Amino acid sequence: MTDRSPRLRRLADELAEIGLPAFADRSLFDLVVEEADHALRPRVHERRVVGSGAIVGPTTESTAWGAGTALTILRIPVKGQPLEDARRFADGLSSWLVRRAGGDHEWLMFDRPAGSERDLVVLADTLGATLVQRHPSGTVRIVGRFGVLRTEGFDWHHEPPVEDLAAAVADPEVASPEITKALLEFAVHDLGAGGLGAVLVLRPGGLVGPGGEQRLPSPPALRVGTPFHLAPLRHALGQVDGAAVFDEHGVLRQLGVRLVPSPWAEREVAPLGGTRHTSARRYSYDEPQAVVVAVSEDGPVTVFRRGSLVGRSLPDSEDGQPAAP
Repeated sequence: MTDRSPRLRRLADELAEIGLPAFADRSLFDLVVEEADHALRPRVHERRVVGSGAIVGPTTESTAWGAGTALTILRIPVKGQPLEDARRFADGLSSWLVRRAGGDHEWLMFDRPAGSERDLVVLADTLGATLVQRHPSGTVRIVGRFGVLRTEGFDWHHEPPVEDLAAAVADPEVASPEITKALLEFAVHDLGAGGLGAVLVLRPGGLVGPGGEQRLPSPPALRVGTPFHLAPLRHALGQVDGAAVFDEHGVLRQLGVRLVPSPWAEREVAPLGGTRHTSARRYSYDEPQAVVVAVSEDGPVTVFRRGSLVGRSLPDSEDGQPAAP
């Protein structure tokens, strides 16, 4: 890279190895690495670690940004501010620093915080950019067309684009591709990214039938495809065990369901991982119409159909197993 710092060269190699692709404009790649280095080595003020956010190389028309993100966006040019001073105003939630290869930097300020992983995916897609964020939780994320790179402890984790997983597991006889994608986005970017383990069942009708034991009252009709329904849904799933069951329209129909495998499923379907994944896999065997999504507390998402693993969010290199059989 253009900077001769050995540290930046090592970081560039590490990011390229884990999943950051080469950019057509090498200078944009260098900017992403610089911002990642800044996020990994944050400023500390009075024992408080400061968050940050940079948007590198937006390519779409700015007139479409507000509608595409459902945000009110204020743009302010950066003038007379050295880079380190300009970064001081970008919190990576409701204010961001836009960096371009030829200069012409600016700040973007939003009418509400937009710093969740889901928000970053929407921003990256709408702006045609690569985002680098240090979240107040300490997680560093790099988000773009390649998916999400996020730190987990001292390691990096790569979540490929959800579109790839959705295309592999979607079945129009269960639900539309749009609903399947919305459920997987929720699983990956809201639950997995937040360390919330869960089992999500998508099936026509939305009731588990004899293969499940409902232990909680019927929930409100929250829709997985409606953004402002996701916060209460995520909050509820963080407090209960059992599966959440959605109908073919993506409407939550049951919550806290205990999945009870049949004797045939217990005999024919081998365990996989822990209790959550095994029960999800065996339930999918008993209910062939269902798409069953198991979310691990450490992030990865696994999808089952008819007792088989049909898709995973982990790239091949992360656990030595294929993403899909």
